[in-house]
Amino acid sequence: MSRIFTILAGWIADLLLGDPAWLPHPVVGFGKLIAAGEKRWNRGENRRRKGMWLALGLVVGVFLLTTGLLIGLRYLSEAWHLGKLLPCILEGLLIFFCLAGTTLIREVREVFRAVDRSLEEGRKQVARIVGRDTSELSAQEVRTAALETLAENLNDGVIAPLFWLALLGVPGMVAYKMVNTLDSMIGYRNERYIEFGRFAAKMDDAAGWIPARITAFLMLLVAGRLRMLPFVRRYGPQHLSPNSGWPEAALAAILDCRFGGPHNYFGEEVVKPYIGENDRPLTTADMERAVLVNRLVEFFMVLLLLIISYICH
Repeated sequence: MSRIFTILAGWIADLLLGDPAWLPHPVVGFGKLIAAGEKRWNRGENRRRKGMWLALGLVVGVFLLTTGLLIGLRYLSEAWHLGKLLPCILEGLLIFFCLAGTTLIREVREVFRAVDRSLEEGRKQVARIVGRDTSELSAQEVRTAALETLAENLNDGVIAPLFWLALLGVPGMVAYKMVNTLDSMIGYRNERYIEFGRFAAKMDDAAGWIPARITAFLMLLVAGRLRMLPFVRRYGPQHLSPNSGWPEAALAAILDCRFGGPHNYFGEEVVKPYIGENDRPLTTADMERAVLVNRLVEFFMVLLLLIISYICH
């Protein structure tokens, strides 16, 4: 029952709070560690090997650190006759920190509100959640970028963390968060990161491979569009990422729209294959439908995890 309690506590906290700006977040610490390592070792020869050791060290390090903290708190709780109170509190907090569903939904809603006010506001708002250059995006491209990110991060920010929670417990969930943060910071195919961040990018691909396909399936399931599985199997693998295309294809199938196309990353044009065929204007109603799908998928995954926890414990 303690596992069920910590899962519910962490999930409900994310639903209610998202990522409050006033609360210190472990991912900020992850980012500082990665930035410091990159500054020190992304130079000279053997950059690929240096990047590999940095990524492995940080991922294994946070896994072991989290495991050690939980074991230590378990001993303290027993010594102080508190049952499992202290490790449960830490687990609930870490689950809360590792989930990012609410914050992303808030950001995507703000993008649609901003672009309805003015194109320039929309460009500035969407720049908060995408890595591409947004200075020349059209209103349609701003909305498209927001929905692509919403679909992709349903996997990265919700389903994949919960998957690793089910597989390796809270330490596995935290380790996945480090993997994903590494990829978001150094996993780019440009001159600066192509060698140093290659291993981090591949590690993120591997960690998200199964969850991305689970995400796409659940999206179609909750939307009542399982008949669109052939569509997702057709377009999902066409994305440059082995994972991002699957939830994007699922959302394109649900909304009957088109994602992809050319994007500007760090001054370099990257042409992503189109996902879907109907290049129609996207609206606020589309965004609200996508948000509903996200919430239903998140609820379904949490319910599944609670059932697994009950059966296994």
